[in-house]
Amino acid sequence: MTIDSVCTYCGVGCDISAEVEDNKIQKISAKEEGTVSQGRLCIKGKQGWDFLTHSKRLRNARVRKSFWAKNVSLFADMDMDYLEPVDHDFYEISYESAYELVARKLRSITDEHGSHSFAAIGGARTSCEGSYLFQHFTRHVVGSPHVDNCARVCHSPSLKGMRTTIGEGAMTNPFDDIYETEFMVVMGSNTTEGHPIVANRMLDVIKQKEVELAVLDVRRIQLSKSATHHLSIPYEANLMMLNMMAYVIISENLVNTEFVNTRTKGYEEYKNAILNDPYANPEFLLQVPGYESLMNEIRTVARKYATRKSLFFWGLGITEHLDGSYAVMAITHLAMLTGNIGKRGAGLMPLRGQNNVQGTCDVGMLPYFAPDYQQPKEEGLMTPDLIDAMVDGKIKALYNISEDIAHIHPNQTKIHAALSNLDLLVVNELFDNEITKFADIIFGVKSAYEKTGVYVNAERRLHLSQPLVNVMMPDDWEVIAEISKRYGEDFGCKSSRDVWEKVRIDAPRRFGGASYEKLEANRLRGLQWPVQEEDMPVLHIDTFRTHDGYGTFHYHQYAPRGQVAELRSDGKHEGYYLTTGRILVHYNNAAQTKACDKLNRSHSEDTLLVSVEDEEFFEYKDFVVLKSQYGQSAPLRVKVSSTVKKGTLFTTFHHAASKINFLFGDECDELIKTAQFKSIKVEVIKPDYLD
Repeated sequence: MTIDSVCTYCGVGCDISAEVEDNKIQKISAKEEGTVSQGRLCIKGKQGWDFLTHSKRLRNARVRKSFWAKNVSLFADMDMDYLEPVDHDFYEISYESAYELVARKLRSITDEHGSHSFAAIGGARTSCEGSYLFQHFTRHVVGSPHVDNCARVCHSPSLKGMRTTIGEGAMTNPFDDIYETEFMVVMGSNTTEGHPIVANRMLDVIKQKEVELAVLDVRRIQLSKSATHHLSIPYEANLMMLNMMAYVIISENLVNTEFVNTRTKGYEEYKNAILNDPYANPEFLLQVPGYESLMNEIRTVARKYATRKSLFFWGLGITEHLDGSYAVMAITHLAMLTGNIGKRGAGLMPLRGQNNVQGTCDVGMLPYFAPDYQQPKEEGLMTPDLIDAMVDGKIKALYNISEDIAHIHPNQTKIHAALSNLDLLVVNELFDNEITKFADIIFGVKSAYEKTGVYVNAERRLHLSQPLVNVMMPDDWEVIAEISKRYGEDFGCKSSRDVWEKVRIDAPRRFGGASYEKLEANRLRGLQWPVQEEDMPVLHIDTFRTHDGYGTFHYHQYAPRGQVAELRSDGKHEGYYLTTGRILVHYNNAAQTKACDKLNRSHSEDTLLVSVEDEEFFEYKDFVVLKSQYGQSAPLRVKVSSTVKKGTLFTTFHHAASKINFLFGDECDELIKTAQFKSIKVEVIKPDYLD
């Protein structure tokens, strides 16, 4: 039997087809008629399903023994079905008992400390139905405004930057517009590793149509081998390089004046700011030793972008910086300056990370947006502020769904202290991971391959999943609904379809016409929101999705810092700058991919890439420890590479044992508090066992 569904990994959101016998997956592939996959899947899509049957899969509900003992008086009258020891720390209990435990303890906390003492984080790994009900429960049942999701550590700056300038924080064009473009810019995205099925399209047009590609990154990536232009830029210099592109376009009269005059406002002020900004003039690069050649290279890229039908792609290498939101605004400025938006083959392409992070934001799992990006009655705290509130004892209870904040967030020393300070931590998960080590109550839940639900990929495409195999665990939304019943409100939802009908009512602008029936009829194509009678593949064709229909220029000047400031003042920098990223076979905290034997065998540890120019320093250092002012890593295996420049380092963060995110602190985007994961100064020290 063949079952069509959607991949559970990255924001590309590939359609998949599974061959299933006796409730077991035999093989996963993709059909050629699949709009996203085109019949091609990456290794995670093809082989990343073993986790479903892994022996350590969470298939029950659990309560921490110490939590039970501490709260025994609160639960004294409960008729527990069973209370079986699992290990030293946990009992296994029935789901019914676990629902009651959560409801009682949560109510006791909010009765004593108020509803704002509760927060909900996560949801981007679950369906839209799960995320929607999660935020609805938090806001309208418990009465807390504190909801957030993993966009906080990835593309929240894209949402902020794009909404500020063009009114909508989502990809403007479908992936297939790559076949209609004349020029591509990729900045801060290792696309072949992070979004491989999108990279396939890029490679197709490079080979078949000789479309040119420019890659801007702090290191050489795989895609650089196929690029016409590769620009190795300094750390923390994104905004500077983007403003330089705008400077070239304006100063060389390459502006699409008709588009600017009819579709935008604020241009004259923006133009004057750019032309009078010394850091926007490419000649400033002559003051940055080792990067002087960029002066002419950035001019060439700007000219080609302005004079051709162009697509601009970016990832976390743009957003995970102090000025990530401003850098995204600078990208949208380039599109408005040149008219490279609102048409096929030209637009803005933020490459979303998780399989449903776009949908999770769309349905209101953000502290400052209700469903459909409407204004909530009350704004809540963003995750970094929630962590501080936990440390201070103001947040007493946290419900976390499928976001391992005890691994993938920055400043792990503080986060671990925050989680330890809670009176209640509830977690929905597939496996034990770093956050379950702090949990009081754990719900083992269905994965995306075991349930029905809507997922929205990076190009705004809704796909309706269906179970590949049947299991007895509940869906995330079912757990929330059952707790809500015991909290005093019954949502009346018997199926995910019932939840989705509530989503369509609360988010009509995007999902009003996207019925299950329509999604089922378009299972391999999906539908791109906004969906009414038809869907809308390309945004901003006639007007921008702002209140008045105009795009607005919002200039922000780059301020030299970090590597640029050091090179400019001293001609060199001491120590090393570290950046982090993904590798093809793993996904984020690797909870699922580590449980897939073929994938984990190919990358069982995080490795540190060092420059060939620094080979002498690292000679005889097979393993090193990285240290920052916030913490230090575990010993990392060293590998010499030609992809990184002198004085710079790269590593992945998939394995919690590496402790990479202990290195990062609270530095973040000043508007939206996304962490500065892509640049930190580190000291290289030897492991303790060598002392």
